[in-house]
Amino acid sequence: MAFNSILRRNSSTFIRAFASSGQLITKTQPAHRTVLSAAVNRFVDSSLPRFHFSSVASKKKPSSDENLLRVIESEITCAKETDDYGAGEEVPSNFPFKIIDSAGEQIITLERTYEGEEIKVEVHMPDLVTGEEHDRDDENDDKDDENERANQSSIPLVVNVYKKGGPSLEFSCVAYPDEIVIDSLSVKNPDVSDDQIPYEGPSFQDLNESLQKKFHKYLEIRGIKPSSVNFLHEYMINKDSREYLVWLSKLKSFIQA
Repeated sequence: MAFNSILRRNSSTFIRAFASSGQLITKTQPAHRTVLSAAVNRFVDSSLPRFHFSSVASKKKPSSDENLLRVIESEITCAKETDDYGAGEEVPSNFPFKIIDSAGEQIITLERTYEGEEIKVEVHMPDLVTGEEHDRDDENDDKDDENERANQSSIPLVVNVYKKGGPSLEFSCVAYPDEIVIDSLSVKNPDVSDDQIPYEGPSFQDLNESLQKKFHKYLEIRGIKPSSVNFLHEYMINKDSREYLVWLSKLKSFIQA
């Protein structure tokens, strides 16, 4: 009833408006009735309140995601406050290698040429030892070499020495502060297929002690020596800090999406 009352009231308003303008609405003028009907409908539509309903429910992240984001953001803040964040590495003037460092990778590559040989070194992320571990082990007064190394941060290295058109030598090493330990040595032949399993020699520690010392000298001459490695420790620690922060930022972006 209310709707019909509105319709009648609005219709009479438009009839008076059209009549005052000199237009007569009669049964012999169907086109004018069509115009009037359309005008009345538009007027009624504009007079009625409109309600909008969204077909898609508002999206809200679960509380668990919000809590995770807060923890990630806190970790990002802590990472930026560390001494390693934003630290630059000044390459020593006597460092013999070119450094190839690609963002997002966990290794860097060192390259140099030495008397016709191509030398490439893969430097992996450091295995860090905290001060607490130092203090705990020092209380045991265990001073043998193996336990001393366990108390020190280290960097894994893979050293390849290439000669044109021939096989290469591959050294698997662990670099400690002021010391380089060779874990294994193998001869790599480029003509050997992946299906073959070549003999790679005995464990390096089983070699004659004199031979071991000569191979350490062999690497030292080619630039794999403590002075170079100490710089790499600092470089890789800083890289680890940078890559960790980028990784956290990617996590944050994924959770927020």
